[in-house]
Amino acid sequence: MQTAISGLDSPASPTAWPQRQALTAFALIVAAWALAAAIWPLTGTVVPWDSKNQFYPTLRYLGSALAHGELPMWNPYHFGGHPSAADPQSLLFTPTMLLFGWLVPEPSMELFDAVVFAHFLPGALAFVPLFRRRGWHPAGAVVAALIFMLGGSATARLQHTGMIFSYGFFPLAFWLLEEALDRRSYLYGLLFALSAAMMVIGRDQVAFLCALTLIALAAQRVWTAPRPLGYLRSRLGLLVFMGLIGGALLAVPIVLTMQFLATSTRPSFGFGVAAMGSLPPESLATILFGNVFGSLRWTYDYWGPDWHSLSEGTWTDRATNYLFVGTLPALLLLWHGVAGGRLFAREFRFFLILGIAAVLYALGRYTPGFEIIFDHMPGVNLYRRPADATFLINIALAFAAGYLVHRYATDGLPRWNRAALGRFWAALPLLALGLLVAAIASALAFAIKGGHVSPAVTEIAVSLAVAALAIAVITRMSGASRWREAMALVLVTLTGAELIGRHAASALNAEPAERYTVFTKLPPEQLQGLQILKRELADRHARGEYPRVEILGLKGAWQNASMVLGIEDIIGYNPLRLADYERAIGPGENAEDPNLRRFPTSFRGYKCELASLLGLDYIVLDRPVEKLPRHFPRLTGAEVVYGTGRMWIYRLNTSVPRAYVAHHVTPVDSEAVLGLEELPEFNRETEALIDDDSMVQLQAAYTPAGALRSEGKGEARIVSYHRNSVTLDIESSKNGILVLHDIHYPGWEAWVDGERRPILRANLLFRGVEIGPGRHRVEFHFRPMSLENLVAAASDLVKSEDKPIQTAIASPLQEEPTSH
Repeated sequence: MQTAISGLDSPASPTAWPQRQALTAFALIVAAWALAAAIWPLTGTVVPWDSKNQFYPTLRYLGSALAHGELPMWNPYHFGGHPSAADPQSLLFTPTMLLFGWLVPEPSMELFDAVVFAHFLPGALAFVPLFRRRGWHPAGAVVAALIFMLGGSATARLQHTGMIFSYGFFPLAFWLLEEALDRRSYLYGLLFALSAAMMVIGRDQVAFLCALTLIALAAQRVWTAPRPLGYLRSRLGLLVFMGLIGGALLAVPIVLTMQFLATSTRPSFGFGVAAMGSLPPESLATILFGNVFGSLRWTYDYWGPDWHSLSEGTWTDRATNYLFVGTLPALLLLWHGVAGGRLFAREFRFFLILGIAAVLYALGRYTPGFEIIFDHMPGVNLYRRPADATFLINIALAFAAGYLVHRYATDGLPRWNRAALGRFWAALPLLALGLLVAAIASALAFAIKGGHVSPAVTEIAVSLAVAALAIAVITRMSGASRWREAMALVLVTLTGAELIGRHAASALNAEPAERYTVFTKLPPEQLQGLQILKRELADRHARGEYPRVEILGLKGAWQNASMVLGIEDIIGYNPLRLADYERAIGPGENAEDPNLRRFPTSFRGYKCELASLLGLDYIVLDRPVEKLPRHFPRLTGAEVVYGTGRMWIYRLNTSVPRAYVAHHVTPVDSEAVLGLEELPEFNRETEALIDDDSMVQLQAAYTPAGALRSEGKGEARIVSYHRNSVTLDIESSKNGILVLHDIHYPGWEAWVDGERRPILRANLLFRGVEIGPGRHRVEFHFRPMSLENLVAAASDLVKSEDKPIQTAIASPLQEEPTSH
């Protein structure tokens, strides 16, 4: 069967696998996965950084809520109140993690890592039917699965848990789509829609790019059919069916996320922001030489392209820039794939185009015309890091390596002559040699610049020596079919051994579990301080007081530990935050580095009016306040609750009650006020600042602020305070506004004595509701998935389509105040 590009080395006709070979391939993939997964606990390490600073505490919060019979739509322990239902990284809509959190509310870090790592299995196992339906050799399927699980970004960026979930389901969705279209099967179409929804539910750039690839696959199937229009007509109902099922499954989380993005610090990005997340071209050298930039060194003395070595600047790092898939697969790519022309075979063309497109996208600003794509292709400007396409590069390399193992096992060595390669017989070997020389040259350029010539040369020399030996052995074993079969098994074994040995629990994805003791066993000094703080908070909760806390400067997992500890923190670690909150409070994305804490004009210090309204009454630091950066305000009059070593706790004694009844109203433009030098003066016991947009919802007339003090009296008492609801008992002598100093956000509903009332935006950031005279029971419920909120969110999205791009900001625009 002639399936290659005319003139290039052609593959043999595909042959069907016996069931025994398929089962063997499945077993080898599972065995390799299990062996790799065991390395972390055996070495006493865990997947570090974002995995433990963000996703693990998020899972623990999810599990705790489920254990108490709640679905955690709202998170009161994160940035003063955070819409978990709308945050793509909350794991709330990830079915596998929702089930895990329900079954094991308090998993160990090691179990969490194993469950995340298990998300590779659906995609890895899907390579078996993907290769089988093409008649490609089982050894190729196993090699592809090994690279998919353990190559390049798959393990280098294992900390990015959400992306791993999206990535893990892609090959499964790919296979089910092919089966659905070939069989015209609605059952396979349903399974495809379910798996594609599992892939896209993370709403990250990997999901976005994988979804585009599936669309391209469907288009390619139509385009290459003998009668494209007839093919499309016969499957149009199936395509509509799959689209409707997938859309129905994804509509709610996507609408909620878009609603959040519109009010967040990252509504979209300008090209200048995304350009910094482009993959440096020199990083492509790591496809051939894994440790040529020191990426795997435990000394962390990486000398490859990153922020300190590139004059144009970059946000990428050694993990983002790592693409290695194994020495033998890299050899086959250059030798059989490029020089031998096998990557250009017609049956592999889709994956070749996928790989080239992924490289061009990942290179971002280094790709001519990418700015036009970024500005005009829908969805691209929602993401700041084109280098996330390295996940697709790894998928393309997995298919390529597996396909080349198949071609060797079935056809032997490529034929380098004019009859086999046509007019490309000389150009292709030269292209392979040029790619090799370019990789070596770029690697040595950085090694010389960084003063690491010896280790770089050693890595290159060892890799070339191994490649030379492999060439000799593979050539010697290429004659009889049975020897090629044996050699294919050797390629599987050596590739698996190298990838597990180099990448499982490596310097790119492992740290000692002891670095995350906040989740296990704290050092005595921190444990004592935390016990004192929690005891004091519990006593105040019993008295009906709900003070908030700022945890700043404590390392790593402390940034989001408040979710696990049940402490209402006003900062945290999350790239997505409410824009008004960021502008008003200045928490920044990172709670680990005090230098990133900003103090905008609306929040000049910890004893300012807005801090008091927020209920901030405790500061937890890693040092005494005297040793904080110079831009920090002084904590004059603050009491030291606890202080020793790496934990210092201060009580401010300035917070106001979480709720009160106001009888005076001052209309304000909240957005404008947050940008002023000073907040309006008002009486925090009897007055409320009501946003101009909320004024029309008031039914009664109120004495304007500044008038003679009224005789109105009111009392507010919190009866119950849960994740998604707050209940208060109110008594007022006249019409008034109940102000609850919890963050105002769409989806919250207010009920007064069982009657629905509109929620007002009060005191710039918070919630309020109008009440009449007498005693009342007021309930606030967070119901983001109500039909009313979803329709409102979708309507707002439609109305905002024509608005210009808003470039995301990472910190307030005001200058930092000088120390005083």
